[in-house]
Amino acid sequence: MYDYMIIGGGIVGLSVGMSILEKHPSAKLVILEKEKKLAQHQTGHNSGVIHSGIYYKPGSFKATFAKAGSESMRAFAHKHGISHDICGKVIVATKKEELVHLENLYKRGLENGLPIEKLTQQQLKEKEPHVNGLEAIHVPTAGIIDYKEVSEKMAELIRLQGGVIENGAEVKAIDEGPDHVTIETMNNSFKGKFMINCAGLHSDRMAKLAGYLTDLKIVPFRGEYFMLKEDKRHLVKNLIYPVPNPNFPFLGVHFTRMVNGAVDVGPNAVPAFKREAYKKADFHLKDFSEMVTYPGFWKLAMKYPKDGMGEIYRSVVKSKFVQSAQVLMPEITANDLVPGPAGVRAQGLRKDGSLVDDFFIINGSKSIHVCNAPSPAATASLEIGKWVVERIPHI
Repeated sequence: MYDYMIIGGGIVGLSVGMSILEKHPSAKLVILEKEKKLAQHQTGHNSGVIHSGIYYKPGSFKATFAKAGSESMRAFAHKHGISHDICGKVIVATKKEELVHLENLYKRGLENGLPIEKLTQQQLKEKEPHVNGLEAIHVPTAGIIDYKEVSEKMAELIRLQGGVIENGAEVKAIDEGPDHVTIETMNNSFKGKFMINCAGLHSDRMAKLAGYLTDLKIVPFRGEYFMLKEDKRHLVKNLIYPVPNPNFPFLGVHFTRMVNGAVDVGPNAVPAFKREAYKKADFHLKDFSEMVTYPGFWKLAMKYPKDGMGEIYRSVVKSKFVQSAQVLMPEITANDLVPGPAGVRAQGLRKDGSLVDDFFIINGSKSIHVCNAPSPAATASLEIGKWVVERIPHI
């Protein structure tokens, strides 16, 4: 029998496993991952940004964990020789009506204890010469990293400490009894004293299998990216973001330099018809049916009809996407952009149509369920791991 069983081999599950073994070095631990390799979903399709925490409500998990996580992730990368660059980013107001939102964001960043500064148009040009903007916020603590590489190092450390990682272990049933938890996979049965659900895109389903019903369903949103052609990468020095639309819960089209030198442009945020829909044609009947029969989905759609349709239109018509990119960088043309990878955001949605805007973690009798951990969860993963482990009862 294991002491601890973790469902999900993404960066959050691996961080929890690593934190458990740091606190309890002799513990028997197993991580169950349904894919043949680790970090194949949100972690492996991540844009690689080390977030600062500027966007999030002061005092929230996201704000607290992102700020602390950006520091602990940098320390982890430095300790283990993982490529990263704390390059900073700019958040840019391109229209006069955005200046008030920029100021509000600046105040929020200060409330969150971040060492940010306002930039004039001239100062912005010095940092990002090709950007169109009136004013900006410079966030020096933002950076870039490869979260797959981070995950591989976490897995290595877990195995070195005696932890077991089972790939190809898709969970089919969970029985949470008074003394132990039994997890049935396709081929095996696992018993443990405590379970931690870090299943990302399927976290709500795992909670339900364990007998916990919450006012939350994971609704997948596909983030579609283009990439700058190699001869145009010089247009982007580091990270360039627009001022987020306060009426729409996504960050808008931005420019992200990666640790390998490539530059992502995007994303769109469109509803996905499969929880792991990395291609536009991906479809899964159960996933689709669950989404379109969920009252919260339609209430969300009615709340943001114009914005939602704009995202879909931009997904279908490249020229519309290019126009969005040109708001920040006018000299970009359609020929400068080639299709890039897509990611899927595991976004929690309530029945009333409100998005769960913070990490959502629930306690079971013999379990803890991390049920809403989209971005900035990769940045915050080390802090989430430590926080979860502090709340596991003594075994």
